[in-house]
Amino acid sequence: MTTKFKIKKGDKVVVLTGKDKGKTGEVKKVITEDRKVIVDGVNLQTKHRKPTPNSAGGLDKIEAPIHVSNVAIADPKTKKPSRVGYKTVGDRKVRYAKRSGEVID
Repeated sequence: MTTKFKIKKGDKVVVLTGKDKGKTGEVKKVITEDRKVIVDGVNLQTKHRKPTPNSAGGLDKIEAPIHVSNVAIADPKTKKPSRVGYKTVGDRKVRYAKRSGEVID
């Protein structure tokens, strides 16, 4: 069963908890099975790579997944965290930021 998130790939989000609290970034990937998202430049972890014949070894910084409950949409007007609602505009169903009422889609 797939679950529907109010956060999608490409959205600007604000991290609400953890070591990166307050940081903003763009959602690179949504992992629906684990209810997690990967945010660009947030929750960086160091990955140790062994050298291979094709590439040198070293330390790589990678983005680790964050649970979807720990991020919120950045309001388009104020850039502060906001909840997401749905409303119909004309014949389309669109997402909007509840903080300011601005349409996200």
